Parts: sequence; structure tokens; C-alpha cells
Amino acid sequence: MEALFVSTAVVALAEIGDKTQLLAIVLAARFARPWPIIAGIFAATLANHFLAALVGSEAASILDGPWFRYAVGASFIAMAIWTLVPDKFDNIENRPARFGAFLTTLIAFFLVEMGDKTQVATVALGARFESVVPVTMGTTFGMMIANVPAVFLGDALIRRVPMRAVHSTAALLFLAIGIWVVAQTAGWV
Repeated sequence: MEALFVSTAVVALAEIGDKTQLLAIVLAARFARPWPIIAGIFAATLANHFLAALVGSEAASILDGPWFRYAVGASFIAMAIWTLVPDKFDNIENRPARFGAFLTTLIAFFLVEMGDKTQVATVALGARFESVVPVTMGTTFGMMIANVPAVFLGDALIRRVPMRAVHSTAALLFLAIGIWVVAQTAGWV
């Protein structure tokens, strides 16, 4: 359960103001069909984060040792720093849509999530917990918690939520997990 809850919280906080959340807002404004967009986000995230959690979990089982746990802890600390850097989003509003809302969202989210903070966090969470299904479920829940309101409320939500505070909270959560992993590996706790 810890893997599920930590994964949900980390990704939900890290996703607020992220480029994929901005993509959700753009797609919602463009298609004005929230349910296919939400289904596309869910399917893309499930596939992308399953693969990311699997990579992290497999890496942890192959590379078991204190140096690897220190690397996982350092990756969470690096994520804390990266979270404080605001995302820039290329405007896709003027591009013609080839596919419907679901397929456009599915493809766009899967591709935009590659190398994104939340995907890297999912790899690290998969390595930390060595449990693919709870991490995938948690990170997918986190993405949905952050993106479903963005699809329905769009720009109004982004203007009212203080991004600096959200990014700071997410960074502190990543930092705390990183320090915890390092302290645990060092035998301090």
C-alpha cells in the first residue's frame, strides 16, 4: 500500500503545472469532448507508466546493492530540483487534428510523457519499491487526479492554483523521499 500511496502523491503533485497537464487543457479546449480525452490520458499513462515502473523494478532487481540505492536516492533529490524548473509547452492549438479526441490524446500523452518528470519519477519509484503494479496504479491515479480537473476546468484552475507553492511542495516530497532512501541505505534509520 505504501508504494501505491507514495506513487499517487508524488505524481499528483509533480504533475500540477507540468507540460502534460497543459496539454490536457489545450486538448480540452480544442476538442470540447472531456470523456474521450480523459480515456486517452488514462490509457497513455497506464501504458507509459507500466513500462517505466517495470524498467525501474527490473533495474533494482538486477543492480541490487548499496550504490544503486544511493543512486535511486540521488535521483529523487535530482527530481526535487527538476520540479522547481517550470515546464515550457509548445503551442499545438494551430495544428490540424488528424484523429479524434481519444486517439490524439493517447498518442500525444504517451509521447509527451517520454522523459518527463513524472515518467522519470515512475522509474525511480519502481526501483525504490520494486513493485510494478502498485507503482503503476499509484502514478496513474496521480496523473488522473491532476489532469481530470484540468480537462474540465482548464485555464481557470491553472490561474487559481499557486504553481510556485505546488512545485515547492512536490520538490519537498521528492527531497524527503531521496533523503529517506539515502539515510536508510546508510543505516541511519
